[in-house]
Amino acid sequence: MGRPKMSTMGLVRICPSGGNSRTVVSARTVFAANLAVGLLAGLAPSFGGTDSEPAMRLAQRAELRISVAAVIRAEPASQASFTVDVVPRDSLPITGFIRVRGLPQFVSINDSHAIGPGSWAVPLYALPVLRINIPAAFSGRTEFEIALVSVDGRTLAEARTALVVAPPSALEAPKPAAATPTAAAVPSPPVATTAPEVASTKPPPVENKGTDELLAQGERYLAQGKVGGARLFFRQAADAGNAWAAMRLAATYDPAELASLKVQGIAPDLLEARRWYERALQLGAAEAEARLARLSDR
Repeated sequence: MGRPKMSTMGLVRICPSGGNSRTVVSARTVFAANLAVGLLAGLAPSFGGTDSEPAMRLAQRAELRISVAAVIRAEPASQASFTVDVVPRDSLPITGFIRVRGLPQFVSINDSHAIGPGSWAVPLYALPVLRINIPAAFSGRTEFEIALVSVDGRTLAEARTALVVAPPSALEAPKPAAATPTAAAVPSPPVATTAPEVASTKPPPVENKGTDELLAQGERYLAQGKVGGARLFFRQAADAGNAWAAMRLAATYDPAELASLKVQGIAPDLLEARRWYERALQLGAAEAEARLARLSDR
């Protein structure tokens, strides 16, 4: 039996049939190494090249364009499809990543790495379909930027889009009012000029402020590698009904998530991870279902 053909996307070779987890681990390892080099080189936008850079390389860079929807609409406590593509594909750099900057706090992107508050690095092999995780307590409109960054920190292409989070009724486009016969002397009622997504923008309820602070403190501890302290804050927020806190608490027990965090000296616990993912699902975190399915495959 011949070997299956392999296809290459960004940094990783992907087998269309029968791939295994080693491919994903290898992909993440290579991306993390490239990301570290890019962050050390600096992620400040830079459109120009050096005098020694070949003209053909600059010409290819000028052709690169990021394709993304103008507006991404989602509901609180949900996952939203986030399609980002770079064209033409044959001009993509061998190494590099997509940088997303300006997302609201606690909004995250699957298969990505946090590089700062509201900033995420997306490996090229994860394109084009990504998932944005929306917490339950968030609503409103946020504009953010997307950039294709080379491994040495150069910005090769840029785009902007907006994330609009609102309840289903507010996300629906307003329907035109049916025409009714009226006398000419009767004035028409005034038409509201506020767009639906702007009208739905409101701060989280007061009761959610305490859990958000606990969640933020837990994230700070986790970023410092203090998993035990992070769990205490996540647990308090999860016990108070915060779905994303339950997700983050479960992640501190999840073997795959601990590996991506590169935390040492912390043993995973499948039972605890499953317990808190189930709690997150009960609280409205739809992304917990995929995490539970992944645990069941282990």
